[in-house]
Amino acid sequence: MLCLALTCTLLTWVPVSAQEAPAGAPAPTLAASVQTASLETSQVFPDREAAARVRARNVSRLAAEVGGTLQQWTVDVGAEVRRGQVLARIDPRDPELAVQRARAALQASQARLRLAQAQLDRARELTAQGFFSTEALAQRETEVALLLAETEANRAQMATTQRQLDKTVLRAPFDGEVIERLAQTGESVAPGSLLYVLAERTAVELDATLTPQDASALPQARRLHFEAEGLSHPVRLLRIGSTLSEPARTRTARLAFANAEATPVAGTAGTLRWQEGRPHLPPSLLVRRNGQLGVFVIAAQGNTTVARFQPLPGAQEGRAPLVPAGWNPSLQLVVRGQAALQDGQAVETRPAGR
Repeated sequence: MLCLALTCTLLTWVPVSAQEAPAGAPAPTLAASVQTASLETSQVFPDREAAARVRARNVSRLAAEVGGTLQQWTVDVGAEVRRGQVLARIDPRDPELAVQRARAALQASQARLRLAQAQLDRARELTAQGFFSTEALAQRETEVALLLAETEANRAQMATTQRQLDKTVLRAPFDGEVIERLAQTGESVAPGSLLYVLAERTAVELDATLTPQDASALPQARRLHFEAEGLSHPVRLLRIGSTLSEPARTRTARLAFANAEATPVAGTAGTLRWQEGRPHLPPSLLVRRNGQLGVFVIAAQGNTTVARFQPLPGAQEGRAPLVPAGWNPSLQLVVRGQAALQDGQAVETRPAGR
């Protein structure tokens, strides 16, 4: 009888879990133990870098503005020059003769104008006394007006020829350094013939080549500095070009040195370094679910604590993704144990480091 009773009991016993789970439903997953930390304490500000080179703000190709024979050049490659310093001289004799002709023409017109003005004044007196007709007076007035115009034209011609004479002397437009000298004594030069290449020495800028992602983040960057030849120079952003270069598809940024008295010379190559100004998530938190990269965050579901997968569009393997806008700094992230988690899985949490 005892054996029969035990047999009946075993035949009618059903596990509690099977009673709670509907037919065909997967067995419930045990709560996973994970470590968590707030977004505020987990976020990082990655360091970035880009190739950069110091460039002169002005590199001028100085050409002859008048034709003639080059009489003299005064500085050579590598020489420092001051603004207004003479670099070369072109034979001035032809322009000097043109100035003399223009001066003579101006003096002749001024003399005729003085005579015509005196005749006009006398004609007005005679007209007032009735000895001179109004038609004759009008003719004298017209002569004076024509001579005034002629004098102004000759004065302009005089100024033009004087400018041509001044252009026979080539002067430095700024303080700089001679990069190239193409002038040779005795050569015949025409207007537009290149004589010197001059680079501005004191006015330099930093030219950096950036990826589109770094270019968009650079305006919010912190601790911008340029490293070259063992020295670090603080810099500040001036502008970022919007055009992508081909085929590298990069953008160019120009930066100014914070200390204008201690800047590297033009041509110095080095590295632009900075710290991201926008918060990012550590790459170690990223996991892939359903073909997307993202992180797990802690959420409440009734009386249960669960892990929710938050995809991060645009995230890349091994690269710190940007913290999405609107995330609360107190949001709890799964920082350890996320590799085996599934979306909605119940978890037991403990602070990171414990």
